[in-house]
Amino acid sequence: MASVDSLDWKFSQVFGDSPARQPVDVTDVDIVSAIEFDDTGEYIAAGDRGGRVVIFKQNENKKYKFYAEFQSHEPEFDYLKSLEIEEKINKIRWRKTQNNSLFLLTTNDKTIKLWNVHSKTVKQPNNNSHVGSPGLHVPSVGNRESIVTATPRRIFANAHAYHINSISFNSDGETYVSSDDLRINLWNLAISDQSFNIVDIKPTNMEELTEVITSSEFHPQHCNLFMYSSSKGSIKLGDMRSAALCDTSAKVFEEEEDPSSKSFFSEIISSISDIKFSRDGRYILSRDYLTLKIWDLNMEAKPVKTIRIHDYLRSKLCDLYENDCIFDKFECNFSPTGDFVLTGSYNNLFSIHETQGKNSAVLEATRVRQNPRNGPRQQNARGRNINPDNIDFNKKCLHTSWHPKDNLVAVGASNNMFIFLGEPAAPSE
Repeated sequence: MASVDSLDWKFSQVFGDSPARQPVDVTDVDIVSAIEFDDTGEYIAAGDRGGRVVIFKQNENKKYKFYAEFQSHEPEFDYLKSLEIEEKINKIRWRKTQNNSLFLLTTNDKTIKLWNVHSKTVKQPNNNSHVGSPGLHVPSVGNRESIVTATPRRIFANAHAYHINSISFNSDGETYVSSDDLRINLWNLAISDQSFNIVDIKPTNMEELTEVITSSEFHPQHCNLFMYSSSKGSIKLGDMRSAALCDTSAKVFEEEEDPSSKSFFSEIISSISDIKFSRDGRYILSRDYLTLKIWDLNMEAKPVKTIRIHDYLRSKLCDLYENDCIFDKFECNFSPTGDFVLTGSYNNLFSIHETQGKNSAVLEATRVRQNPRNGPRQQNARGRNINPDNIDFNKKCLHTSWHPKDNLVAVGASNNMFIFLGEPAAPSE
């Protein structure tokens, strides 16, 4: 297994950043709200709160260049419920590449769209016009220019009563799931007006509601298996072969809470904000407010590893509740080999942890060169040297993504997307 010390993480690129631009100029619509590499790693897409999606393409030097931009969602108004629907992109998921075609799903709170990103040839008028009858100049069309455009192939709407929090492609490449607070729906990409409800936790009496669904994901290899997490800190594995409605889970991964540590905030901080399968499908990574947990699919009673991300914030939970930061939803990722896990934090920090060892590297989403192994920004998993009174909670790295093949990570911070590259570290003397 690789170690954190074997890699030297360096700033590679940033998109959306302007040195002359002051922080006060950053508008809410420019803030990054979703990041996702495609299955080849050649493309990366970033969505923002303004409903836009920007795609970058990797070149031979492992640098990304602008490839395409399109407006995915517009603000809407639900007249039946007198409710405004934001254009913010909640999630982006790429369909596995087939025949060099690029397809991706995007969703806001209510509507999912399947986009086809492709090149299109546009005819341009030739400057060398020829003269027809006296005084009449007729332009000829001769030049052709290739541009990249995005076309909506399917719009999947009106299937969720609550805000969509997750979308996930199945390994069959033809179906996907979408989940909101109370239901999970199964879709076929070819059918936009009908979905199958596979999980429904809505009680007959809403006053009896005790938990909500927070995230869902398909197994990377078995098309019949999927998982979903809850606000009570549990992860449930569903098998679509066993029943049409998968409310009775095949497995439940849940750790019993220590009664001595229970407090008013216990249920809030145990709510899982993101879950991911490892590439081989053997392990599950979950992120709650204070910790990362790694679960073995064969062991439901407790995680095989718990990584403490925000232990130093326990004394600030009351303040974090008042300013709503306690409800921030941090994402998490496995590395392609499963040796490392990635997640974000406050002060624009993000951290990379060993899955087998105890070491971690903490970096800041900035252009400034850092040494995460032994420099001033190196912290252990418990956050030593971080003073909770000096944290800027407005600077946060909620959205992260790991390249499917290389040690390359993308992190969202405010209106910027940073890319960091992990290269083999020079041997220490």
